Amino acid sequence: MNDEMMTEGVMRIAVLVEDDYDDLELWYPYYRLLEAGHRPVLVGPEVRRYHSKRGLSAESSVSAVEAAICPFQGVIVPGGNAPDRLRRYPAMVELVKSIFDQGDLVAAICHGGSLLVSANVVKGKKVTSFFSIEIDLINAGARYIDREVVVDGNLITSRCPDDLPAFMRGVLAFLDSKRTKSD
Repeated sequence: MNDEMMTEGVMRIAVLVEDDYDDLELWYPYYRLLEAGHRPVLVGPEVRRYHSKRGLSAESSVSAVEAAICPFQGVIVPGGNAPDRLRRYPAMVELVKSIFDQGDLVAAICHGGSLLVSANVVKGKKVTSFFSIEIDLINAGARYIDREVVVDGNLITSRCPDDLPAFMRGVLAFLDSKRTKSD
């Protein structure tokens, strides 16, 4: 689907990718976004093929630098070890921060919260994550809640792959509310 073919209400959502991403946490949101009529776009530090923790591959079509000039209405940060790699790229950190500051969707699952810490978007926000980064989020000023999904404004977080259905209900509800406001 190219930009000319996009219809009103279709939102471009960056789905971040780096080596060692969690398969389910990338592909489940990707296909749910497609199913809901949105345009998910794989964004990596570079345009290239990345490999998951289990060896599956995903090819980004937009680099982090290019993403800064692309209009995205949201970003999804899958977990695995990828978020720790992603936070090393200033362009990735800035992408998350700018989308958050615009009031658009910022959604992270599992270890994705570590990129939110680097983007400095969790202070004073209610969040959840995989338990191993709970203290990192708290130290960054977040209010940690152990729940399958936590929605605080435009910030949506979840703990693990088992929470993906609740996570995506939250994501899609947020996008539907934005779609309704723009109609």
